[in-house]
Amino acid sequence: MKKILFPAVLSLAAAVTLNAAIVATVDGDAISDSDISSLLSAAMPGFDASKLQPNEKKRIIDDLINRKLLLKDAKSSGIEKDVEYIKAVKAAQEGIAVELYMRKLFDGIKVSDNELKDFYNKNKASMNEPAQAKARHILVEDEKTANDIIAQLKNLKGEALTKKFAELASQKSIDKGSAAHGGALGWFGQSQMVKPFADAAFSMANGTVSTKPVKTQFGYHVILKEDGKAAGTVSFEQAKAEIEQAVKMEKFQAAVRQKSEALRQKAKIEYK
Repeated sequence: MKKILFPAVLSLAAAVTLNAAIVATVDGDAISDSDISSLLSAAMPGFDASKLQPNEKKRIIDDLINRKLLLKDAKSSGIEKDVEYIKAVKAAQEGIAVELYMRKLFDGIKVSDNELKDFYNKNKASMNEPAQAKARHILVEDEKTANDIIAQLKNLKGEALTKKFAELASQKSIDKGSAAHGGALGWFGQSQMVKPFADAAFSMANGTVSTKPVKTQFGYHVILKEDGKAAGTVSFEQAKAEIEQAVKMEKFQAAVRQKSEALRQKAKIEYK
């Protein structure tokens, strides 16, 4: 399915709420897990802070400690009386006010099922979902290691194969991101992977392991093809949530234009 793209309404990202456990103090001022979450939310929206490795969490805590110290020093320097500071605070307040106002306007827009179905029928031809594959992989640096792994998996099938594959992935794969999940890559389209890997994965039967290592610029891959989906048209139910956002956005933009025009009619505007 082609993604329905539309501009973001808000830039305010909601922080992931953790247990708010205190992780450090700076001159008695506490730093908690929620502070870590807020910082990550701004830098990497959607990232799960609970998946941080201990060394990564320590680096973020150190960054927060530095921020606390710099903030304290900035305030002691009298920065809050600086003209530029006052201007920046005012601009931020105005931006937040407009943003919250716009959010309330967006949230108040209603979309009927008939409008959603009408949008779907008009755009159905463009809602094509490409073929997809679901796979796991083990990435190693040399061909011999890859062949040794393939040999260990040769006579396994079904759950036994998946279990052993996940075990080897966690032990041997140099792709640490997927290794933490037993080599799982989830669903992907052919264009989402490098060509040698995609060609191999899409040519394999479900429930099988690649019979020889697949070489890419990253190293040598052993692939377990778990499942596949043929290309097709996305159903209304599958697309409904995304369509609702698109229709709401269209109505929201129209409402903003209408509101802006009405306000302009009442205002005294002079170009100079």
